[in-house]
Formats: sequence, structure tokens, C-alpha cells
Amino acid sequence: MSSFAALHHRPGAPLLLPNAWDHGSAAALAGQGFPAIGTTSLGVAAAAGLPDGVAATREETLRLARRLARGRFLLSVDVEGGFSDDPAEVAALAVELAEFGVAGINLEDGRSDGTLAPVALHTAKIAAVKAAAPGLFLNARTDPYWLGLDRPEAEAWHRLAAYQQAGADGVFVPGLADPAAIGALVQRLAVPLNVLHSPAGPALADLAALGVARVSLGSLLYRAALAAAVDVATAVRAGRPVTAEVPGYEEVQALHRDGV
Repeated sequence: MSSFAALHHRPGAPLLLPNAWDHGSAAALAGQGFPAIGTTSLGVAAAAGLPDGVAATREETLRLARRLARGRFLLSVDVEGGFSDDPAEVAALAVELAEFGVAGINLEDGRSDGTLAPVALHTAKIAAVKAAAPGLFLNARTDPYWLGLDRPEAEAWHRLAAYQQAGADGVFVPGLADPAAIGALVQRLAVPLNVLHSPAGPALADLAALGVARVSLGSLLYRAALAAAVDVATAVRAGRPVTAEVPGYEEVQALHRDGV
């Protein structure tokens, strides 16, 4: 078992995975002692002026992964749906990421038009990735809750059962926040469950008690950074004092000078 996979098998101590969108955000998080960091597809896309979830950021994702994989932390990369519906192309992407030193990927079945990829297609992608890059931790994401589908629990289980059978190392169900449903799903699964942190949902300690293995922050940090930047700018414009604590110039320089 890889060191990254091992972080998903610590009963009562789920992996809290913060998600970065550039070198600076990853370096700052690493400096706070997080052993593993993910990328956020929304943050990567938005920083490049591109939409998320439409397979437009393959090159930006690879460029960032190449840089971050040299850091002193384990890296998981959000690859949307693999930027292709050809399982062989998705597998080739996974191999390239593994060669960089990436520890894991997140592969989703949700599509930008509000539908889900066919189960057979997503399982083919999973199987192709695991055959080509067996050491890469594959977190298979399914989006019935995220997309607000009717009876999401039934659709999610149908897909998760197929994805773990195809070789997924873990599964991710964003939008799932009901404690009873989370606990029941943990009991049914044979692989670790990843959920998305929700400010309105269960706290980290409660998720740990339910058996959740990984809690992702998704795009939350990127969106919080945008909000903080706007707050500072509008405070200065309005003549209000800037009360936010911000790192100094040299502190930020050191993040890049010293690497991650």
C-alpha cells in the first residue's frame, strides 16, 4: 500500500485534503503541515480564465501537476472526467501524471450539461487507468447528489458498486451530507469513502465517527481567497482599515524560493 493510500485507512482519522490552485496556495498549505494536497479543477480553470468541467484545462492541469509533484507532500490531481471519453487517452494521462510523481487522481462521472456519464464508460476509464498506472490512487467520483437527481442514493450506489468493482481505490460522493446516509454507505462499501466538506454538513469529527476516510475541501479555499481579495480591495476603496491578516512580501517570496 502506498503512503497516500495508507492515509485513507486510519479509522477515526480521515484524511483532510485541502485543494490548491497554484504553486503559492499549495506551498502555503504544505507549510501548515498537511501531508497531502489536492488540486481544485474550478480553481485551476478560473485562474486560467477557462470554464470548469468542460475538458478545457488539460494542459493547465498537467503543467501545475508537474510543478507541484516535486513538492514535499503527496499530490492528488483533479482531472475532471479525464479530459476525454476515450479510456486509452485517460489512461495515457494517468501514466503521465504518475511519471511526474503524482500520488492520486480524482476522476468524475458528472458532465457539464447536468447529466452523468454512462456507467460502462466510466468503469472503462477506471479499469484502463488502473491497468496502465496501478500505483496511482484512483478516487472515482459520482455526482447524483451534486446534480440534484431524483433518488440520488439509489443512483449513487449503482455507480459506486460498479466503480469499486472496476478497480477504484476510493470513491467520492460530493453533495452527500446526511449523517445516516453517509454511515450506511460506509458500511456497504469495500473501499474508502470521500465526502466534500460542507459548512452546513457534519463536522470533521462527526465524519470521522461515521467512518469517512477522506474529506475534501474542493473549491472552498479558492472561493474564500477570491472573497478575501475583494473584501480588502473594497475596504481600501471605502476608506476602512484592512483588518485581515496577510502574509508579508518576503514570506510569500520564501514559499517559492524554498520550493514546496
